[in-house]
Amino acid sequence: MQTKTPDGEQFLSEFRKDGPTVMAQRYGVAERNVHAKRRRMEAKHGVIVSVPTRGGFAINLNQHPAAIQLHIKEGIVLIGSDAHYWPGIISTAHRAFVKFCQDLNPVAVIMNGDAYDGARVSRWPDGSWSDMASKPTVISELTATMDALNEIQKAAPKARHIWPLGNHDARFESRLLQAAPEYAQVHGVKLKDHFPEWEPCWAALINQDTVVKHRFKGGMHAPQNNTLWAGRSVFTGHLHSMKVQPITDYNGTRFGVDTGTMADPHGPQFANYTELNPLNWRSGFIVATFHKGRLLWPEPVHVLGPSEYEFRGKVYTI
Repeated sequence: MQTKTPDGEQFLSEFRKDGPTVMAQRYGVAERNVHAKRRRMEAKHGVIVSVPTRGGFAINLNQHPAAIQLHIKEGIVLIGSDAHYWPGIISTAHRAFVKFCQDLNPVAVIMNGDAYDGARVSRWPDGSWSDMASKPTVISELTATMDALNEIQKAAPKARHIWPLGNHDARFESRLLQAAPEYAQVHGVKLKDHFPEWEPCWAALINQDTVVKHRFKGGMHAPQNNTLWAGRSVFTGHLHSMKVQPITDYNGTRFGVDTGTMADPHGPQFANYTELNPLNWRSGFIVATFHKGRLLWPEPVHVLGPSEYEFRGKVYTI
């Protein structure tokens, strides 16, 4: 027999505790109707309600020491990644990112891994002796990265500045750990010691349903697989491809997002690494807008060429 489902806090409490299937059976309604009401309650109360986990061992991300929590009801988060900052080069994407920081007043700026390249501390063999000679020193790369991130900080002084660690970022301390483990507790041997204004983490968690981390799945379908496996919207870098892939199921719509690269795909950072192959890479970054606690469709800012980028159907020069 069908009965009216509860409203307000009672509905939210039951949904969190029992989940949509049990509630549908309890009140004799279709499960999709329970989800529809859940979405209405979320919009009305400005909260996000997740489906409870059944069985197994779920990770309590809210209490994980390597995660940063962000609760955003209204506001913009700028997400860039894979800048691979290089001495003497200021990319079009970086200049556009700074402008967006100034114009959009974001509540958070996330540099989603690999701001630092670590050309001379890579575990991969060099292409040639001349290649090694052309690579910047560790200190020159650090300086270039510090200058770029300081510019972003000044452009968005009120935002939180968050830096999920990337695999290139990890080169800095991995090399030191292998060569001189005795220095483990000395200030300066960790990359984060050089960027005290940026909050380091493995992942930034927004409103319980969005994850920003450097990498998860691999391959050309990684954004789709990331959100399928995670059950949340997932923003990753690492693959440099910049794309937005929505997934809609009984829980609603969520997004798998590759945030692209803020470097020039044909820059010196990648000259020998890519072996002059065609690259399915795109330079730019992502604007993530939250309204009533819900992530709206993520918007790419795509670099068209030197000093040109497109956003919302218009081309801009910078």
